[in-house]
Amino acid sequence: MLEKKEIERIKKFALQIRIGAIEQFKARGFGHVGGSLSIADVLAVLYGSVMNVDPADPAKPDRDKLICSKGHAGPAVYAALALKGFFPYEELKTLNQPDTNLPSHCDRLKTRGIDMTTGSLGQGTSLAAGMALGDMLKGRKNNLFLIVGDGEINEGQVWEAAMFCAAKKLTNLVWMIDDNKKQLDGYTADILPGPPLTGKFEAFGFEALSVDGHDIEALYAALTKKRRGKPLALILDTVKGKGVKEAEEAMANHSMAMSTEVYDSWLTQLHSELAAFAD
Repeated sequence: MLEKKEIERIKKFALQIRIGAIEQFKARGFGHVGGSLSIADVLAVLYGSVMNVDPADPAKPDRDKLICSKGHAGPAVYAALALKGFFPYEELKTLNQPDTNLPSHCDRLKTRGIDMTTGSLGQGTSLAAGMALGDMLKGRKNNLFLIVGDGEINEGQVWEAAMFCAAKKLTNLVWMIDDNKKQLDGYTADILPGPPLTGKFEAFGFEALSVDGHDIEALYAALTKKRRGKPLALILDTVKGKGVKEAEEAMANHSMAMSTEVYDSWLTQLHSELAAFAD
């Protein structure tokens, strides 16, 4: 259980991640706002408390690893990495610019701290399965954390990877679904409805939990849960665009092109919330 002071520190970190993501979108003029903001809280818990990572040695063999299979949410991951000290914060403003180390989708060959290149939806799940198995076979005691989009799970490859993970009993894998209810062109429930995800993952051989994806305490408890011989699936109940009311309420919030003035208004709001935290 986290102490109140720790919860407040991680909430502040989540706000800083949102600010860092929006500063990237402002510099570029557009970007994947909705799905980046919806995972800011889980990233804050992971990089702020749970994960064993070292910015001075990002490739250490026993590190915990993160694969953001929904690679378009890279700006949120970049913000977390910059705040953690993997690279200078000012680099965030180079998102998707010529010669940048921060492409629109995660690329392990370009960005310090990124563990796997992603972006082709569904493929990150298979990559995570292979990496988790490799670490287990090498006797490492690390964990691999996988973030998958709720629209992304329409891909058949996702469920092939799920079967593999369960069959190999990859207890070092935590599979998170960012269940923000929307995908590129509509609500997930309208595009390809399916059974409840907790039950579906359980049927595939996972231990599955539904978690408020914006509740720091609940996220920490779920992410540090003792495994019982099965991989763990966390269905994160999230809001696409979380933290910025205008982004939350927009239907088309997958990728948003906004004016500098709008981005500035969002940043002003978030900085005001950040100032309310005691140092």
